[in-house]
Amino acid sequence: MKRICTLLLAAGMLLGAATGASAIDFKAKGQWLVGFGVAETNPIYKHREGNVKTKNTSDQFGAQQRVRLQLDAVASEALSGTVFFEIGNQTWGKADQGGALGADGTNVIKVKRAYIDWAVPDTDLKFRMGIQGVALPNKAGGSAIMDTDAAAVTASYQFNENVGLTALWARPANDNFDGVDPRYTNNHANYLDNMDLFALMVPVKLDGFEITPWAMYGMQGKNTLATPFTTKDGDLNYSLYPYPGIAGRDNIGGTSKAYGSMFWAGLPFAITAWDPLNIEVDINYGYVESMGRFDAYKGPMDPANFKRGSTERQGWLAKALVEYKMDWGVPGIFGWYGSGDDGNVKNGSERMPSIVPMGNFTSFLGDGNYGWMYTDFAVDYSGTWGLGLQIRDMSFVEDLKHTFRVAYWGGTNSTAMVKYMNNASSWADGYNTDVNGPYLTTNDGLLEFNLVNSYQMYENFDVNLELGYIVNFMDNDTWKKAGERNSSFQKQDMWKAQLIFAYSF
Repeated sequence: MKRICTLLLAAGMLLGAATGASAIDFKAKGQWLVGFGVAETNPIYKHREGNVKTKNTSDQFGAQQRVRLQLDAVASEALSGTVFFEIGNQTWGKADQGGALGADGTNVIKVKRAYIDWAVPDTDLKFRMGIQGVALPNKAGGSAIMDTDAAAVTASYQFNENVGLTALWARPANDNFDGVDPRYTNNHANYLDNMDLFALMVPVKLDGFEITPWAMYGMQGKNTLATPFTTKDGDLNYSLYPYPGIAGRDNIGGTSKAYGSMFWAGLPFAITAWDPLNIEVDINYGYVESMGRFDAYKGPMDPANFKRGSTERQGWLAKALVEYKMDWGVPGIFGWYGSGDDGNVKNGSERMPSIVPMGNFTSFLGDGNYGWMYTDFAVDYSGTWGLGLQIRDMSFVEDLKHTFRVAYWGGTNSTAMVKYMNNASSWADGYNTDVNGPYLTTNDGLLEFNLVNSYQMYENFDVNLELGYIVNFMDNDTWKKAGERNSSFQKQDMWKAQLIFAYSF
């Protein structure tokens, strides 16, 4: 209640300022989401490790809501400030989210973004400073590297109507280290725990052609990931470390390096010159320097059964989309291929690293619809390949649209990697709301179906029904080789149905 009163007081002060300072124009916009869904999103029904049985017992039905409010204080075209509040997600019935009896919760109201925009007088040089949305240039299926909110400074300059330049400095992590790390003595809290990213982007727009080459250099301190901390959109321990189920914080050795280098580059482009044909392509590369080694056990935890693994990670990914616009809808074909692990832990991982990827080719394994409720997945497609067909924005009745997709997911990771995994459920370690997506070997696969129906009841009010199903082609014989002892497990298909009511203004 105290947080809500604080928010209302702040809004009142801003509105009061608008009355006394007519030169400032206040603009408000926002979105209310209320959703109901039933789903099974765990690919493992049950598994056994020795004498211990673990069965999936997660709830299948849920109800949630979320409110986002944005207020812009505009002094002129050259100066403005923005604050963006988020209330939720609130799961109905959950006390600490304010959804239980009495509706008083903690940590419900959050400042999602807060930044200022300003321009250098008499120039085309513009700056944005503060917590802001940062999405690296992308085409064909969303960003495979970073699409999230972060504390950053961006500077952009438009040379002419065709060519521009954008520079970025972002600090996604700093001052999270609690000083407790058994790898080192004389630890100091908040020491060498920052991560900084520096990027340059060159957007080029020509008649019927767009391309934005970009590159980003990063540096992470040796203590950046030493203390567990979570983010809403992703988990850096999965997107930067080599393998799920192997290289956790607890078993990575120390390093003499104060900082490690990171590097990414991308070449996204789109061809629209042949309208109604649309072609999009995105090529990415990423590298993260090794920051310590770890013991990767193959079989029982015995000195004779382990190799020293490297935390280096580097790889590449290519994505493409071809669409043809028609009167009744937009049929298209899409696909991707990402490099995979070669089975040798000594040379690190060959999957492309990322910060917070947001793949959106599909809407179950991906962010292709609202990306909310059961399926707010940060998918980067690393270590996988896929091919899909879609027909989007089909409309046969006024104000009602449909999008249908079918996509096959395959793996590019060596089956030899399974021997180093903890257990059969390691296949699912990369599959939950905090991380990047499933870890698939060359013997595994998924077949995904999506049907999204959107009805615009009023100008600002949509009703969205999404149905999804994933056929699980996880290879039993491959994954029974996981862990210290052979694992027995029972896989299952995944499915969902969710109904979302969205009011936007």
